[in-house]
Amino acid sequence: MAVKRETVTFTSLSKEIKGGKFRNIYVLQGEEPYYIDRLQQLIIDTALTEDQRDFNMSLYYGNTANVREVISACQQYPAFSERKVVVVREAQLIAKQPGHKNDLDLFASYAEKPMPTTVLVICHKGGALKSKPFSTALKEASTGVVFDSNKVKEGRELENLIVSYANSLNCNIDNKATSMLADHIGTDIARLFSELDKLAMLAEDGNITPLLIEKNIGISKDFNNFELEEALSKRDAVKAFRIVDYFERNPKNNPSMISVAMLFSFFSNVLLTATARDKSLDGIMALVGTRSQWRARKFLDATRMYNTRSLVNIIGYLRECDTRSKGIGSRQDQYALLKELVYKILHA
Repeated sequence: MAVKRETVTFTSLSKEIKGGKFRNIYVLQGEEPYYIDRLQQLIIDTALTEDQRDFNMSLYYGNTANVREVISACQQYPAFSERKVVVVREAQLIAKQPGHKNDLDLFASYAEKPMPTTVLVICHKGGALKSKPFSTALKEASTGVVFDSNKVKEGRELENLIVSYANSLNCNIDNKATSMLADHIGTDIARLFSELDKLAMLAEDGNITPLLIEKNIGISKDFNNFELEEALSKRDAVKAFRIVDYFERNPKNNPSMISVAMLFSFFSNVLLTATARDKSLDGIMALVGTRSQWRARKFLDATRMYNTRSLVNIIGYLRECDTRSKGIGSRQDQYALLKELVYKILHA
């Protein structure tokens, strides 16, 4: 049976491993190191007890690994355990060894008939594994799996990841709390998941709220990019300028470039909504690529405050502010530029 790579996610693979179901070969590859590190460690921790590792775990690093020795280790029977674990870290360095350009290809013959009592884990960071023979053989094996560890993108993808991970911890997280974490932490997945783990332990009722985040992570629930977006969507000038003043007093946690990027995403979606033929909630959700009816409704509400011409002008103001914040055509302070931008948006 061919490997269905598109169905493999970090959450599904983690659940499978925690349930004691192991594949004979794991290829963990991609540009996001966090998932690769977490999964390989989860396999080690779950497949073997601590006292079994002395005899049944072999660890290799790509810059010094001899693939033939790795395969030989895979073909050995476990001692005092039902399985053996062989891990190759930094496998992308194997091809960089002098005279070892295609050594990854040697895994192809092993993939065709892997040792049933061995779990082989190959960690290939920085991109996809470059070995057509091995990849082809692995796809045809029923016991191998390839996990693509891709960098998460800011915006909807990051917010969906936050919600998904919170749900995997048996917690609910509302839209405001999700936006607060996305704006404050961004795509630093290791830190993001660490903070969510902490919040999940502190959420006695299973709900991760803005107040819980404010108390335990130090992000203000009243002065953040989510609230700035909310204020501008309703043309609430007093609230908007109060938030920008707070950002200026706390620049370390509130860089203006993040605010500009967030507002550009928001008003771009509002413009799409304003020009959409299908203005039903389902139509808007499909158009902007969100699964949140609440989010789609917010875009619709904003179109009642800003007409199409105003929205086109706002997109222009945002582009101009982004350019000027980089020192092109302006020497103004970043928060002076942000205040000017907010004023232009409110009067568009």
